[in-house]
Amino acid sequence: MGTHYHHLTLEDRCDLARLHAAGRSLRHIAATLDRPPSTVAREMKRNRSRTQGYQPGYAEQQARARRWRGAKLDRDAALRTTVLTHLQQGWTPEQVAGRLARDAGRPVISYETIYRFLYAQIARTKTYAWRHYLPHAKATRGRRRTRRSPAALMAHRRPLADRPAAADRQTPGHWEADLMLVRTYGQAGLTLHERTSRLLLAVRPPGKAAAPIAHALTHLLTPVPPHGRQTVTFDNGTEFAFHHRLHALGIETFFCDFYAPWQKGGVENAIGRLRRTLPRKTDLATLSDQRFHHLVHAYNHTPRKCLGYATPAEIFIHQVLHLKCESTFPRARE
Repeated sequence: MGTHYHHLTLEDRCDLARLHAAGRSLRHIAATLDRPPSTVAREMKRNRSRTQGYQPGYAEQQARARRWRGAKLDRDAALRTTVLTHLQQGWTPEQVAGRLARDAGRPVISYETIYRFLYAQIARTKTYAWRHYLPHAKATRGRRRTRRSPAALMAHRRPLADRPAAADRQTPGHWEADLMLVRTYGQAGLTLHERTSRLLLAVRPPGKAAAPIAHALTHLLTPVPPHGRQTVTFDNGTEFAFHHRLHALGIETFFCDFYAPWQKGGVENAIGRLRRTLPRKTDLATLSDQRFHHLVHAYNHTPRKCLGYATPAEIFIHQVLHLKCESTFPRARE
């Protein structure tokens, strides 16, 4: 067996400083610490302060700095390029770490290492452009404000409590719907989120009135097989007043409790992710259809931790469509 070496600990350095201040010899200190005298002599020579002598705290910092070889992403240029490329695509550090581990069959890098690398670059270079690699491009999170829904009564409205127990995240065919509003009045994106696969369907309706919204919902859900479109859950916005038109497709509709949009948290989360590339200040009139569908396509092909770092498109095709509509339905959304 080879020789094993153990670095001096902070406790060892504290004992060394105490014994040295008491006037003990190097050999006495070495015997007390159970170390070779050369180790003690080298420690006091390399890690002492020029002005204050040997201080254990300063010595510990010097020893750690000497052993530091740089962050993992500093040392591995290929891994750094891969990570930064995925971050530029809108992936979170956790998604990057999870997908790399899934592809390699083993842990490659932790998301905390990625966060630390980005923050260290900001502190070291004073270049705040590094923050744009993060999903929200900011270091702090703010509180969300909730607004009262103007809807008090809704024709054929059924509360969420009546939704069948089968409408969980293990059974496909249950959707959540919401509008993604922007700053310009009258503009919005209609989003549909499938609860099992987290697949997102989105379209820009011509207006926020109930009639065009109901028409857009029918247009989005008609190509889906009947077993994949069982229920849709809405909030209490009046734009969904004609929800009952979906009943002709065999779809049951339900509504969240008043002032509780979090009950359809899947679509709320999806909209939050879309806002990384479509912030509220976006003018949808200047956004081409190709660009809009490209952003939705990117969302559906981004790995998710809740799916074992598979993508929503992969889960929807394999578990919901069972590969029957692979050649038609995804293209219909492009």
